[in-house]
Order: sequence, then structure tokens, then C-alpha cells
Amino acid sequence: MNTEILIDVWQRLLTESRKSWVLFEHGTCVVLTAPDGEPAEQATDLLKDVGPVYAGTSAADFGVIDLKGIEGWVVTGQHHDVLTYVGPDEPQDHSHIDVGLFGRSKRHRDGTELHVVHVEDKRGSTDPA
Repeated sequence: MNTEILIDVWQRLLTESRKSWVLFEHGTCVVLTAPDGEPAEQATDLLKDVGPVYAGTSAADFGVIDLKGIEGWVVTGQHHDVLTYVGPDEPQDHSHIDVGLFGRSKRHRDGTELHVVHVEDKRGSTDPA
């Protein structure tokens, strides 16, 4: 999937969030609730730990969120701040099981390849007066 499309999707999904986030190549987004140091490094460390899928463990668990106003789905995993976007043209079947398996495979790739493509560092952001 095109990086610019992924950035746009996550910016639209996280509009109300003042949290920093890091996007990986295959669509996995790590939301940093308390960024400490370099966001890309913190997100990479977390994704390296919880991104790869191991059959029979909680790392293989997933949930699927139907999006409103944006085509596609978000696939969740064992860590609530690690989310993966699946576009409507990616899985052939749009059942939750196929979307979830597809998203989980994308998270696994991101968790093993660890290629950061975008960082939204919202530290220091203030509300407009």
C-alpha cells in the first residue's frame, strides 16, 4: 500500500488524539501514550516485542474494527497501542476472519522488518487559544 495513503488514513483516524504515533511500512501504527526519547526508537522497540506472530500465543490474537467514514478496517492485537490498517482492496474476502488474518500478517511483517515510514510527534502540541 502507498505510504502517503497510509499516512492520510492514520492522520484521519487519530485526529482527536494528542498522542504521538509511528507508522511502519505495511500499515502498522504504534500509538505512544507517553513518548520518552525518540518516538521511532520507542515504537520500534515495542513493535519488535509485540509485533511478530507466534502460533498458540497471545501474539496470534486479533480483533477487527469496522471504520466509520474511512474505507477499510483496523486490526488490533495483544497490545492496545499497536494497530494495523487494512484497506478495502487488500483481502479478497471481507469477512472479519480474513481481514484479521491479513492484518495480523501485516503486523508480523512490520514487527520483523521494523521499517519506520512516518512519525507524528505531538509532544509540545498545545490547544489553539
